[in-house]
Amino acid sequence: MIGLAYAYPGRVVLRGISLEAREGEAVAILGPNGSGKSTLLKIMATLALPADGSVFLERWNIVQHPAEARAHLGVVFQSPALDDKLTVLENLYFHGLLYGLPQPVLAARIKESLEAFRLWDRRHERVEQLSGGLQRRVELAKGILHKPRVLLLDEPSTGLDPAARLEFWHFLKETLRSSSLCAVLTTHLTDEADRCDRVVIMDRGEAVAVGSPSELKGVLGGDIVILQSSDLRKLKRGIYRQFRLDGTVSNNELHLRVHGGAEILPKLVRSFPDLIESTTLRKPSLEDVFLQKTGHRLHAEPTDMATGAS
Repeated sequence: MIGLAYAYPGRVVLRGISLEAREGEAVAILGPNGSGKSTLLKIMATLALPADGSVFLERWNIVQHPAEARAHLGVVFQSPALDDKLTVLENLYFHGLLYGLPQPVLAARIKESLEAFRLWDRRHERVEQLSGGLQRRVELAKGILHKPRVLLLDEPSTGLDPAARLEFWHFLKETLRSSSLCAVLTTHLTDEADRCDRVVIMDRGEAVAVGSPSELKGVLGGDIVILQSSDLRKLKRGIYRQFRLDGTVSNNELHLRVHGGAEILPKLVRSFPDLIESTTLRKPSLEDVFLQKTGHRLHAEPTDMATGAS
Protein backbone atom coordinates (compact mmCIF):
# COMPACT_ATOMS: atom_id res chain seq x y z
CA MET A 1 0.00 0.00 0.00
CA ILE A 2 1.62 3.24 -1.15
CA GLY A 3 0.66 6.84 -0.40
CA LEU A 4 -3.07 6.38 0.21
CA ALA A 5 -5.15 9.51 0.64
CA TYR A 6 -8.88 9.87 1.19
CA ALA A 7 -11.21 12.78 1.91
CA TYR A 8 -14.84 13.51 2.64
CA PRO A 9 -16.19 16.87 1.42
CA GLY A 10 -14.26 19.47 3.36
CA ARG A 11 -12.31 16.97 5.45
CA VAL A 12 -9.17 14.92 4.84
CA VAL A 13 -9.39 11.43 6.38
CA LEU A 14 -6.17 9.76 5.18
CA ARG A 15 -2.87 11.47 4.39
CA GLY A 16 -0.27 9.48 2.48
CA ILE A 17 -0.58 6.14 4.31
CA SER A 18 1.95 3.46 3.34
CA LEU A 19 2.26 -0.03 4.83
CA GLU A 20 3.14 -3.60 3.92
CA ALA A 21 1.66 -6.91 5.08
CA ARG A 22 3.68 -10.10 4.60
CA GLU A 23 2.65 -13.73 4.41
CA GLY A 24 2.06 -15.35 7.79
CA GLU A 25 1.99 -12.18 9.86
CA ALA A 26 -0.66 -10.14 11.63
CA VAL A 27 -0.53 -6.36 11.17
CA ALA A 28 -2.51 -4.16 13.55
CA ILE A 29 -3.77 -0.72 12.58
CA LEU A 30 -3.99 0.89 16.01
CA GLY A 31 -5.78 4.17 16.58
CA PRO A 32 -8.68 5.93 18.30
CA ASN A 33 -12.11 6.54 16.80
CA GLY A 34 -11.77 9.08 14.04
CA SER A 35 -8.18 8.20 13.17
CA GLY A 36 -9.10 6.84 9.72
CA LYS A 37 -8.33 3.18 10.35
CA SER A 38 -11.73 1.83 9.26
CA THR A 39 -11.65 4.00 6.14
CA LEU A 40 -8.24 2.52 5.36
CA LEU A 41 -9.65 -1.00 5.72
CA LYS A 42 -12.59 -0.14 3.45
CA ILE A 43 -10.16 0.91 0.73
CA MET A 44 -8.20 -2.32 1.15
CA ALA A 45 -11.47 -4.27 0.92
CA THR A 46 -12.36 -2.46 -2.37
CA LEU A 47 -15.39 -0.83 -0.67
CA ALA A 48 -14.04 2.72 -1.17
CA LEU A 49 -11.78 4.40 -3.70
CA PRO A 50 -8.80 6.47 -2.51
CA ALA A 51 -8.27 10.01 -3.73
CA ASP A 52 -4.64 9.11 -4.36
CA GLY A 53 -2.25 6.18 -3.99
CA SER A 54 -2.34 2.47 -4.80
CA VAL A 55 -2.97 -0.84 -3.03
CA PHE A 56 -1.28 -3.95 -4.37
CA LEU A 57 -2.27 -7.53 -3.65
CA GLU A 58 0.55 -9.55 -5.17
CA ARG A 59 0.45 -8.47 -8.84
CA TRP A 60 -2.95 -6.77 -8.75
CA ASN A 61 -3.54 -3.12 -8.15
CA ILE A 62 -6.86 -3.48 -6.34
CA VAL A 63 -7.87 0.10 -7.11
CA GLN A 64 -7.64 -0.61 -10.84
CA HIS A 65 -8.66 -4.31 -10.73
CA PRO A 66 -10.99 -4.75 -7.73
CA ALA A 67 -12.82 -7.82 -9.10
CA GLU A 68 -9.60 -9.81 -9.50
CA ALA A 69 -8.41 -8.78 -6.05
CA ARG A 70 -11.64 -9.68 -4.24
CA ALA A 71 -11.13 -13.35 -5.01
CA HIS A 72 -8.03 -13.20 -2.81
CA LEU A 73 -9.47 -11.12 0.02
CA GLY A 74 -11.29 -12.35 3.12
CA VAL A 75 -13.17 -9.85 5.27
CA VAL A 76 -14.48 -10.08 8.83
CA PHE A 77 -16.54 -6.97 9.51
CA GLN A 78 -16.95 -5.27 12.88
CA SER A 79 -20.71 -5.86 12.74
CA PRO A 80 -21.83 -9.51 12.41
CA ALA A 81 -22.25 -10.61 8.79
CA LEU A 82 -23.96 -13.93 9.50
CA ASP A 83 -27.60 -14.86 8.94
CA ASP A 84 -28.89 -15.68 12.43
CA LYS A 85 -31.70 -17.86 11.12
CA LEU A 86 -29.41 -20.08 9.06
CA THR A 87 -27.23 -22.83 10.43
CA VAL A 88 -23.47 -22.57 10.61
CA LEU A 89 -23.22 -24.91 7.62
CA GLU A 90 -25.74 -22.93 5.56
CA ASN A 91 -23.92 -19.65 6.20
CA LEU A 92 -20.67 -21.07 4.87
CA TYR A 93 -22.42 -22.84 2.00
CA PHE A 94 -24.03 -19.69 0.60
CA HIS A 95 -20.80 -17.72 1.14
CA GLY A 96 -18.92 -20.32 -0.90
CA LEU A 97 -21.47 -20.09 -3.70
CA LEU A 98 -20.87 -16.34 -3.90
CA TYR A 99 -17.21 -17.08 -4.60
CA GLY A 100 -18.14 -19.63 -7.27
CA LEU A 101 -16.66 -22.65 -5.50
CA PRO A 102 -17.71 -25.92 -7.22
CA GLN A 103 -19.86 -28.24 -5.09
CA PRO A 104 -17.23 -30.92 -4.35
CA VAL A 105 -14.62 -28.26 -3.51
CA LEU A 106 -17.11 -26.29 -1.42
CA ALA A 107 -18.10 -29.31 0.67
CA ALA A 108 -14.46 -30.11 1.39
CA ARG A 109 -13.62 -26.48 2.20
CA ILE A 110 -16.54 -26.15 4.61
CA LYS A 111 -15.49 -29.27 6.50
CA GLU A 112 -11.87 -28.10 6.57
CA SER A 113 -12.76 -24.60 7.82
CA LEU A 114 -15.20 -25.76 10.48
CA GLU A 115 -12.82 -28.41 11.78
CA ALA A 116 -10.00 -25.84 11.95
CA PHE A 117 -12.13 -23.70 14.26
CA ARG A 118 -13.62 -26.67 16.15
CA LEU A 119 -17.09 -25.96 14.84
CA TRP A 120 -17.85 -29.14 12.91
CA ASP A 121 -20.05 -30.52 15.68
CA ARG A 122 -22.00 -27.22 15.66
CA ARG A 123 -22.60 -27.16 11.91
CA HIS A 124 -26.34 -27.85 12.12
CA GLU A 125 -27.02 -25.25 14.85
CA ARG A 126 -28.58 -21.92 13.95
CA VAL A 127 -26.22 -19.00 14.42
CA GLU A 128 -28.63 -17.28 16.82
CA GLN A 129 -28.14 -20.19 19.24
CA LEU A 130 -24.37 -19.65 19.48
CA SER A 131 -22.45 -17.51 21.94
CA GLY A 132 -20.69 -14.36 20.75
CA GLY A 133 -17.34 -16.12 20.82
CA LEU A 134 -18.60 -19.02 18.71
CA GLN A 135 -20.21 -16.64 16.24
CA ARG A 136 -16.88 -14.85 15.83
CA ARG A 137 -15.23 -18.20 15.10
CA VAL A 138 -17.87 -18.83 12.42
CA GLU A 139 -17.01 -15.41 10.95
CA LEU A 140 -13.35 -16.44 10.79
CA ALA A 141 -14.19 -19.82 9.22
CA LYS A 142 -16.30 -18.02 6.62
CA GLY A 143 -13.60 -15.45 5.98
CA ILE A 144 -10.99 -18.04 5.03
CA LEU A 145 -13.34 -20.45 3.24
CA HIS A 146 -12.15 -19.43 -0.24
CA LYS A 147 -8.47 -19.49 0.87
CA PRO A 148 -7.70 -15.77 0.53
CA ARG A 149 -4.21 -14.30 0.54
CA VAL A 150 -5.20 -11.45 2.87
CA LEU A 151 -7.68 -11.53 5.74
CA LEU A 152 -9.05 -8.10 6.74
CA LEU A 153 -10.60 -7.76 10.20
CA ASP A 154 -12.32 -4.61 11.46
CA GLU A 155 -12.27 -4.42 15.28
CA PRO A 156 -12.57 -8.24 15.38
CA SER A 157 -13.10 -8.69 19.13
CA THR A 158 -15.83 -6.08 19.53
CA GLY A 159 -18.48 -7.34 21.95
CA LEU A 160 -16.50 -10.36 23.13
CA ASP A 161 -15.81 -11.05 26.78
CA PRO A 162 -12.15 -11.52 27.85
CA ALA A 163 -12.27 -15.33 27.58
CA ALA A 164 -13.84 -15.21 24.10
CA ARG A 165 -11.24 -12.63 22.99
CA LEU A 166 -8.39 -14.93 24.04
CA GLU A 167 -10.05 -17.82 22.23
CA PHE A 168 -10.50 -15.70 19.10
CA TRP A 169 -6.82 -14.78 19.09
CA HIS A 170 -5.81 -18.40 19.59
CA PHE A 171 -7.70 -19.44 16.46
CA LEU A 172 -6.46 -16.48 14.44
CA LYS A 173 -2.84 -17.25 15.30
CA GLU A 174 -3.36 -20.93 14.49
CA THR A 175 -4.81 -19.93 11.12
CA LEU A 176 -1.80 -17.75 10.29
CA ARG A 177 0.63 -20.50 11.28
CA SER A 178 -1.08 -23.15 9.18
CA SER A 179 -1.75 -21.11 6.02
CA SER A 180 -0.09 -18.71 3.62
CA LEU A 181 -2.34 -15.74 4.32
CA CYS A 182 -1.65 -12.57 6.28
CA ALA A 183 -4.07 -10.67 8.50
CA VAL A 184 -4.59 -6.91 8.68
CA LEU A 185 -6.82 -5.76 11.50
CA THR A 186 -8.00 -2.50 13.00
CA THR A 187 -8.16 -2.07 16.76
CA HIS A 188 -8.19 0.56 19.49
CA LEU A 189 -6.96 -1.98 22.06
CA THR A 190 -3.23 -1.96 22.80
CA ASP A 191 -3.23 -5.54 24.13
CA GLU A 192 -4.55 -6.73 20.75
CA ALA A 193 -1.90 -4.76 18.89
CA ASP A 194 0.73 -6.29 21.20
CA ARG A 195 -0.24 -9.73 19.88
CA CYS A 196 0.57 -8.74 16.29
CA ASP A 197 3.83 -8.97 14.39
CA ARG A 198 3.75 -5.33 13.31
CA VAL A 199 1.76 -2.27 14.33
CA VAL A 200 0.78 0.84 12.39
CA ILE A 201 -0.17 3.59 14.86
CA MET A 202 -2.62 6.03 13.28
CA ASP A 203 -3.83 9.42 14.41
CA ARG A 204 -5.78 12.05 12.48
CA GLY A 205 -5.40 10.16 9.23
CA GLU A 206 -1.64 9.70 9.42
CA ALA A 207 0.64 6.79 10.30
CA VAL A 208 2.69 8.26 13.14
CA ALA A 209 4.72 5.10 13.87
CA VAL A 210 5.28 1.68 12.27
CA GLY A 211 7.17 -1.31 13.66
CA SER A 212 6.93 -4.43 15.79
CA PRO A 213 5.49 -3.90 19.29
CA SER A 214 8.91 -4.49 20.84
CA GLU A 215 10.58 -2.06 18.42
CA LEU A 216 8.06 0.69 19.08
CA LYS A 217 8.26 0.31 22.85
CA GLY A 218 12.02 -0.08 22.73
CA VAL A 219 12.43 3.36 21.17
CA LEU A 220 11.04 4.90 24.34
CA GLY A 221 13.29 2.88 26.63
CA GLY A 222 13.57 3.33 30.37
CA ASP A 223 10.54 3.35 32.67
CA ILE A 224 7.23 5.16 32.87
CA VAL A 225 6.39 6.97 36.11
CA ILE A 226 2.75 8.00 36.50
CA LEU A 227 1.82 10.51 39.21
CA GLN A 228 -1.54 11.72 40.44
CA SER A 229 -1.94 15.06 42.15
CA SER A 230 -4.50 17.71 43.02
CA ASP A 231 -2.32 20.24 41.16
CA LEU A 232 -0.67 18.50 38.22
CA ARG A 233 0.56 21.71 36.59
CA LYS A 234 2.34 22.82 39.74
CA LEU A 235 3.82 19.34 40.18
CA LYS A 236 5.01 19.27 36.58
CA ARG A 237 6.73 22.66 36.93
CA GLY A 238 8.38 21.64 40.21
CA ILE A 239 9.70 18.36 38.82
CA TYR A 240 11.12 20.12 35.79
CA ARG A 241 12.87 22.78 37.90
CA GLN A 242 14.39 20.27 40.31
CA PHE A 243 15.00 17.18 38.15
CA ARG A 244 14.88 18.56 34.58
CA LEU A 245 12.25 15.93 33.73
CA ASP A 246 9.54 17.14 31.35
CA GLY A 247 6.34 15.14 31.68
CA THR A 248 3.01 15.00 29.86
CA VAL A 249 -0.29 15.71 31.60
CA SER A 250 -3.07 13.44 30.35
CA ASN A 251 -6.31 12.12 31.87
CA ASN A 252 -5.58 13.69 35.27
CA GLU A 253 -2.13 12.10 35.46
CA LEU A 254 1.44 13.24 34.95
CA HIS A 255 3.47 10.83 32.81
CA LEU A 256 7.27 10.89 33.04
CA ARG A 257 9.63 8.84 30.91
CA VAL A 258 12.76 8.17 32.95
CA HIS A 259 15.77 5.88 33.23
CA GLY A 260 16.13 4.11 36.56
CA GLY A 261 12.56 4.64 37.69
CA ALA A 262 13.01 2.63 40.88
CA GLU A 263 15.68 5.11 42.04
CA ILE A 264 13.98 8.30 40.85
CA LEU A 265 10.48 7.60 42.15
CA PRO A 266 11.37 7.76 45.90
CA LYS A 267 13.20 11.04 45.27
CA LEU A 268 10.12 12.50 43.63
CA VAL A 269 7.90 11.47 46.54
CA ARG A 270 10.33 12.94 49.10
CA SER A 271 10.61 16.18 47.15
CA PHE A 272 6.85 16.71 46.67
CA PRO A 273 5.10 14.94 49.55
CA ASP A 274 2.18 17.37 49.59
CA LEU A 275 1.55 17.24 45.85
CA ILE A 276 1.97 13.56 44.96
CA GLU A 277 -1.11 11.54 45.91
CA SER A 278 -0.35 8.21 44.19
CA THR A 279 2.36 6.70 41.99
CA THR A 280 2.74 3.96 39.37
CA LEU A 281 5.98 2.58 37.94
CA ARG A 282 5.99 0.36 34.86
CA LYS A 283 7.69 -0.37 31.55
CA PRO A 284 6.60 1.48 28.37
CA SER A 285 3.50 0.27 26.55
CA LEU A 286 2.02 0.97 23.13
CA GLU A 287 -0.24 3.46 24.89
CA ASP A 288 2.92 5.36 25.91
CA VAL A 289 4.20 5.23 22.34
CA PHE A 290 0.92 6.71 21.13
CA LEU A 291 1.07 9.44 23.79
CA GLN A 292 4.67 10.28 22.91
CA LYS A 293 3.91 10.46 19.18
CA THR A 294 0.64 12.38 19.36
CA GLY A 295 0.59 14.26 22.66
CA HIS A 296 -2.72 12.74 23.75
CA ARG A 297 -3.96 9.41 25.08
CA LEU A 298 -5.24 6.71 22.76
CA HIS A 299 -8.69 6.66 24.33
CA ALA A 300 -9.05 10.42 24.68
CA GLU A 301 -11.20 11.81 21.90
CA PRO A 302 -9.27 14.40 19.85
CA THR A 303 -11.10 17.70 20.21
CA ASP A 304 -10.71 18.77 16.59
CA MET A 305 -11.88 15.56 14.95
CA ALA A 306 -15.21 15.51 13.20
CA THR A 307 -17.34 12.42 13.06
CA GLY A 308 -17.57 10.30 9.95
CA ALA A 309 -14.47 8.09 9.92
CA SER A 310 -13.08 5.61 12.38
